[in-house]
Amino acid sequence: MPASGTSRTFRRAATAVASAALLVGAVAAAAPAQAAKPSTPANFHPELDHAGSTVVAHEGRGDAAPNGIAALAATQTKGMDVSNWQGSVAWSTAYANGGRFAYVKATEGTTYTNPSFAQQYNGSYNAGMIRGAYHFALPNASSGATQAAYFVAHGGGWSKDGKTLPPALDIEYNPYGATCYGLSQAGMVSWIRDFSNTVHTKTGRYPVIYTTTDWWTTCTGNNSSFGATNPLWIARYASSVGTLPAGWSYQTIWQYADSGTLPGDQNWFNGALDRVQALANG
Repeated sequence: MPASGTSRTFRRAATAVASAALLVGAVAAAAPAQAAKPSTPANFHPELDHAGSTVVAHEGRGDAAPNGIAALAATQTKGMDVSNWQGSVAWSTAYANGGRFAYVKATEGTTYTNPSFAQQYNGSYNAGMIRGAYHFALPNASSGATQAAYFVAHGGGWSKDGKTLPPALDIEYNPYGATCYGLSQAGMVSWIRDFSNTVHTKTGRYPVIYTTTDWWTTCTGNNSSFGATNPLWIARYASSVGTLPAGWSYQTIWQYADSGTLPGDQNWFNGALDRVQALANG
């Protein structure tokens, strides 16, 4: 082949290679970037996490009085909280044993939904109970707003039907590591407020806050700013409620034991059934 023909062949080949490279680059640029996966603990075990799952290890159990109501003067209403740990619940039996309200775990972080949620949430309703959903918080995994949005979209909604309690935030000892999830006290307060405000925006209700006085004091500096808006669901396995976190003069719900006559954890609502209905109606 003449030299000029050889030169043209090489130029055509070089042009083809360059065009292919540009095409590959264009395809790569057009392809959407893969969305970042939510941060979850390496040893993720949401089936073991529920309201109170960390309490005994950190605070133990006191000498609980029968039914846990020796120190309560007001009429109390019996209830429970459940998660997938309980699986399919016999709700008619629970109602016959005095259960009148229930909280059901819906979500954890932004990657887990309770596979038993429909049976538990709808089953308690169908048995005649007033029920609500709760979220197990992982404040180091994503923002409060992000987790609130996930929660509301996966069972944590609210409707004024007289049978639906406000959504609830379960904020307790970290089952995966550092007690306060690596957040400062100010950072934790901001996270909780972000979650609370987002739930309020999306549902019209501020969430009930489930916690213990010890955790709240340690991780929020005993912040008092939520008492005016968020009902308190306090956990303490003893014969009395004990000292409450700052900002709350009374508890709305007391989780007084992690086992008993009802499925799951044992709770008293601080008032007669009509007060439970009033909370449901907002």
